[in-house]
Formats: sequence, structure tokens, C-alpha cells
Amino acid sequence: MNYNILSYLIGEGFKNVFRNKKSTFAALIIMFATMITVGIGLAGARNVTSMVKQLEEEVPVTVYINDGLSTSEQQEVEDYIKSIESVNKVEYTSKAEALKEAKEKLAENAELLSQYSENNHPFPASYTITLTDINKSQDVVNAINSVEDIKEKIKEIKTPDTVISGLNRIDRGIKFLFFGIGALLIVVSIVIIGNTIKLAVHARRREISIMKYVGATNNFIRAPFIVEGVVIGVLATAISILLLGVLYHLAYNKFNGMLITNIGFGMLQFGDIFQITMLVYIVLGVGIGVLGSVFSMKKYLKV
Repeated sequence: MNYNILSYLIGEGFKNVFRNKKSTFAALIIMFATMITVGIGLAGARNVTSMVKQLEEEVPVTVYINDGLSTSEQQEVEDYIKSIESVNKVEYTSKAEALKEAKEKLAENAELLSQYSENNHPFPASYTITLTDINKSQDVVNAINSVEDIKEKIKEIKTPDTVISGLNRIDRGIKFLFFGIGALLIVVSIVIIGNTIKLAVHARRREISIMKYVGATNNFIRAPFIVEGVVIGVLATAISILLLGVLYHLAYNKFNGMLITNIGFGMLQFGDIFQITMLVYIVLGVGIGVLGSVFSMKKYLKV
């Protein structure tokens, strides 16, 4: 295909966008709604996933051991825990350190523990376990409890399962809600873009018939209308990414500090999700535009 033919096809595609302004505007609006919905869902899901990843390092499984264990018995427990799959790191906290940490947490009320000595207090020694995958915390607990000799040396095991299951439910809910709505809007977008292009094709049906009779291929006739669909998709992508960036920035300024204060984890920067969002938007915009164009032209190419 030479340069003149290519420039003609692209030029005709751009002209088609402005020939049916009302239909083009309607297509832009519905595509914009589709992309914003998918973008919000994607941003939410990425943030929840990020929080879960941080929890893998910040919210460990804690194994409290019985008082009075010998050094060799403690080492036996530690070695076994380290051998379990999904265990990344194990840190030991002695009884003396446990008392010190309890006093630090009580801060100005630390005098309430003044009656206790380093080795005579209710806070047991423990192992803090960091996992490679926090969703495997119950597997680690089961592995510890499966060995009777290890289990009898352990007083209690605390896991972050409640926090993790809550975040996973939120993650699934966000994906189901926004991506479900997004899928519905994608179908609507294809239909509306198809109708928009149908109007342009219908207005030029006689011209298309003549082109067919003189030997123009289907692809040559279809190309300007595909360009029209792609242009609408790219315009919707540009508008959507700009508005999503503004909305995300506002949400970040409002909620990030609150999240850090309350749960210790903040939101991702928009730059952290920009690349994947832009990729999804381009695929959506171009894909919806091309599909709408192709489906709308089938009838008119049968001459």
C-alpha cells in the first residue's frame, strides 16, 4: 500500500468522525464511562493487591512457645519452622525482650508491669514468621500442629487470617463489581460505535456499491471506518486517562494519610498503576473501535 492510498484511507477515517458529530459524541460518552469504570476497578484492585503484598512482610505468623524450654528444644522448634515451605524468615523474641516490648506498647502506663522481672512475667518467648505467601499462613499452622513433638512445645499460634481474608474479599468484590459493569459497558460501547459507523456507511452506501463494482476490495472500503472507530477509541482513552489521573490524585490526597495512620499501609502512586492502566485503555479503545467497525459493515459489503 503506497503513501497516497494510506493517507487517503486515514483522512477519510478522520472525516467520518466529524461527519456524524452527535453519534460520535454518544460513542465517546459510553466509551468514556466504560474506561473510567474499568480504570477505577483496576486502581482499586491494584491497591488491595499491594496491601496484601505488604502484609506478607508486615503482618507475620507468631508462634508463642512454652516457658521452661531448654536451648536445644527451642532450637528444635526454630529449625522445624524454618524447614516449612512458604516460610521466608524466622525471628526469635526472648521472654526478656517480650516484657520490654510490652512496656513500650503501654508507654506512659508501663508502670503497671513494674512488678514483673525479666524471667517472671506472663509474656512468653516467641518466633515471628514472615511468609513468602501470606495466603499460606494456615498451611504453616497445620504443618506445625502436625508434628506432636513440636506442637507440645508451643503455647499459641496467632495468624493474620482475619485481615487477609477481609482484604481478599474486598479485592474479589472490587473486581467483580467494576469489571462486571465494565464488561457490560464494553458490549454497549461496541453496539453504539457500530451504530455510529452504520450511519456513516448508510449515508455512503451508493458510493460503496460503486467502489465494489469497480473492483475495490472489502478491506479498502472497510479501512476508513476502522480508522474512525480507532480514532473514537483513542480520544476516549486520552480523556479517560486524564480524568482518572485527576480523580486518583484527589482520592490519594484525601485517603492516603488516613490509611497509613489506621492500618500502616498507604495507596500506590498513580505512576505505579499508570502503565498497566494505559495498556488496558489502549487495548479497550482500539479493540472496541475495530470490533464496532467490523461488525457494522458486514451487511454493506455484500453487493
